[in-house]
Amino acid sequence: MNAPTRSFDAVGIDAVGNGAASKGRTGEPLGIAIIGTGFAGLGMAIRLLQRGHTDFAVFEKAGSVGGTWRDNHYPGCACDVQSHVYSFSFAPNPRWTRMFAPQPEIRAYLNRCVEQFRLSPWLHFDHELTSAHWDETAHCWRLAFANGRSLAARVLISGMGGLSRPALPAIPGVETFQGKAFHSQQWDHGYALAGKRVAVIGTGASAIQFVPQIAAQVAHLALFQRTPPWIMPKPDRALSRFEQWMFRTLPFTQNIARTGLYWMLESRVLGFAVHPALMKNVQKLALRHIHHQVKDPALREAVTPDYTIGCKRVLISNDYYPALTRANVGVVTDAIERIDATGVITADGRHHEVDCLIYGTGFQVADPFPPGAVIGRGGADIVQTWRNGAHAYLGTTLPGYPNFFMIVGPNTGLGHNSMVFMIESQVEYILGALDAMKHDRADAIEVRAQVEARYNAHIQAKLDRAIWSVGGCKSWYLDPRSGKNTTLWPGFTWRFRQATAHFSMADYQVFHAPHHEDAESPLAVTTRTTEAV
Repeated sequence: MNAPTRSFDAVGIDAVGNGAASKGRTGEPLGIAIIGTGFAGLGMAIRLLQRGHTDFAVFEKAGSVGGTWRDNHYPGCACDVQSHVYSFSFAPNPRWTRMFAPQPEIRAYLNRCVEQFRLSPWLHFDHELTSAHWDETAHCWRLAFANGRSLAARVLISGMGGLSRPALPAIPGVETFQGKAFHSQQWDHGYALAGKRVAVIGTGASAIQFVPQIAAQVAHLALFQRTPPWIMPKPDRALSRFEQWMFRTLPFTQNIARTGLYWMLESRVLGFAVHPALMKNVQKLALRHIHHQVKDPALREAVTPDYTIGCKRVLISNDYYPALTRANVGVVTDAIERIDATGVITADGRHHEVDCLIYGTGFQVADPFPPGAVIGRGGADIVQTWRNGAHAYLGTTLPGYPNFFMIVGPNTGLGHNSMVFMIESQVEYILGALDAMKHDRADAIEVRAQVEARYNAHIQAKLDRAIWSVGGCKSWYLDPRSGKNTTLWPGFTWRFRQATAHFSMADYQVFHAPHHEDAESPLAVTTRTTEAV
């Protein structure tokens, strides 16, 4: 199904004020506002078009699509899930060149999706959302953007994800450092690392990818490690020309590969959430990987974790340990006490002089929204609503926030399979909600508090028995305030697909516009079609 061909101005945010955006400014709200153009936002937009919805707009803070895969472009950046499962089911990509796709290929794939599904007219760049406020009288969201523009929308869908806001450590004296400093997400490719003394703070998923890429360039690299990660061998290889030809000319072969990889990855949940004791067998393989690649006893001891594998995110790499064995690389396990103008001082009193600080310290997963960004009924700020940890019904809806849907919301993250599967599940659930609102002529819906509370009590009970809780570590999966795991889905992804397959209005409160109970739902306009559709 092809989307109608329309000019950019016809849908909305233009200097003259035509279309969807002018509707929002003059009193007639836009049907649906989507925030973000990563897999979540683009997947939602594509499925809306495929279902005949046209009264929507996608707002992006940057100047191009890509989300995480646009913002993260550090050396060695790549996916840690196999390429064939890390793509939309409705848009398979036969062009992958490796089993694990590098960042440029993933970003190129998302750009091709925009072209393939003719999404451009609905995309609005350089629109960073500063606030979304629920208008209880008009039953719509009032949106304000950093560029000064504002509009109203009946439905707000967040596709911002949890890996969008870098986490920077609160180290005393960090502001006094006079050298170069940047987070891995804001990699400065214009800064020449060759011959420099570099400090890398953090040993997470990003660091294990970029450290091997820069180790050979720098004069010296000091890797400041608080807790070593468990690392498994990466079963990566180039896809042959024959394989690419086969996937291109015989699409069913790629579907077979995708299905096989999905179920292989799905089996991992047995150790993560069903029988955590099984992870001890996996740990033996990880220990063998360390012993094979690290011969020095002191370094081997330093990089061997003291918690059960799986408690933190399991990483994959074939070149990280070899990079640490280089003569110009040192692993520092003493705690960082402070930073001064020329380097890092550790708890043992040693001063490590460096020219550049690189933070591989991850993202603010527990706080995906800044204060004031999303304000629900009664002026409730979502940051305060989540003061004891993020939560949502099916990771998608939240009491007190009508017509607000999240993709990649609380407890939808994975440690074993592809997030694209979870994203597609949530997208279909939201489509079901829109259909139900149209059928019931609902002006607004809001998940019932008791439904959401019962769901999350069940989720947390399962998480209490999972490896992330019993593995003997503290990780970014756990909310620092409550200690709850607010990040991961504690089970098989096909169970989440089952849970989101059917939308039930019985789980929701339904609101109608005052004195217009018999009127058609405002969302009915979102299903209008044209001859081109």
